[in-house]
Amino acid sequence: MRSETVYLDYAATTPVDHRVLEAMHPYFSVSFGNPSSVHRWGQKAEAAVERSRAHIAQIMGCLPSEIIFTSCGTESDNLALRGAAYHALKNRGAKHILIPPVEHHAILHTAQDLAENHGFELEYLPVDSFGRVKAQELEARIRPDTAIVSVMYANNEIGTINPIQTLAQICRSKHVPFHSDAVQAASQLPIDVNALGVDILSIGAHKFYGPKGVGALYVRSGIDLHATQTGGSQEATLRAGTHNVPLIVGMAKAIEITQSEREIHNHHFEHLRNQILSSVQREIPDVRISGHPEIRLPNHASFVFDGIDGNQLLVALDIAGFGCSSGSACKTGNPEPSEVLTAIGIEDGWALGSLRVTVGRQTTQEDIDSFLQILPTVISKLRNLNG
Repeated sequence: MRSETVYLDYAATTPVDHRVLEAMHPYFSVSFGNPSSVHRWGQKAEAAVERSRAHIAQIMGCLPSEIIFTSCGTESDNLALRGAAYHALKNRGAKHILIPPVEHHAILHTAQDLAENHGFELEYLPVDSFGRVKAQELEARIRPDTAIVSVMYANNEIGTINPIQTLAQICRSKHVPFHSDAVQAASQLPIDVNALGVDILSIGAHKFYGPKGVGALYVRSGIDLHATQTGGSQEATLRAGTHNVPLIVGMAKAIEITQSEREIHNHHFEHLRNQILSSVQREIPDVRISGHPEIRLPNHASFVFDGIDGNQLLVALDIAGFGCSSGSACKTGNPEPSEVLTAIGIEDGWALGSLRVTVGRQTTQEDIDSFLQILPTVISKLRNLNG
């Protein structure tokens, strides 16, 4: 029997794994020193930070010096895009930025700000109807004065996975830095940076059962960034500010668990996801899958419904005890069509009726059976209500 309420919004955030909590606990009270202090309390805290850095680097296949700690995935994206753009402008006069229009707002709005207020030229890489960037589109648009190319590993709203290795190779051949927002992907996909071929990669702990308020940025040795947060000399002077030791320790533990147990959890996710995708298409009329039907995150199912208001749908599902999303958690409540759905060619009438269902480690078969039993009834009632 399912619990009274069922959380199905694991793409928005995840609960902290109990093993992560245990790893963090001593650094809130016993080992509470400032890592920048020279005394034994500070040294103990610094050692914890550097152990965490080395552990994350080992998992990502890079050097510890290539890991920069931040406060979240959004800050990692900002440092990547702004840092690379400013450095390219100063050192080689490059002002051209290439991103697809389906990026998370952390990239999209940052690139738009660079264009509107700092003299950069922003060009959007076209995507196909599934939201994927094709190699030939990047080949056709990358230029000698391109400062940075940024393409997300997997889309948070529609789940589509991009061909990151191929895109990274193109940028490497053109000597243009390539960044990927892997904030959504790191919970389920491999993040070996050498296998991916990326120059810069963003992650955020709360997407993979770690704490909120901490993230990391991988920056390949030889890739230079301009600091966007100044003050102290922390994080190779790229990110000033006192280290949040407990959260950094927690992130290292969370990424270790996630990557070591990835295949087990992904098998569970895919089984439930496939059941959702097939059942919704079979049982509900006037519905489409958004994003790629197969090349998508293992835990991610997303749809658009004709004749449905997405926000009304979320409220109705919440009343019924199910927590879902209409796409990015940052967009919830916005009555405008999603930029992502518009970019992949979904007309407004359908785009306004979007639903994202993401399962997690705690999701049971009974949870999904209950959800799939109630969703057709909720959709039918809302369509009748809206006439």
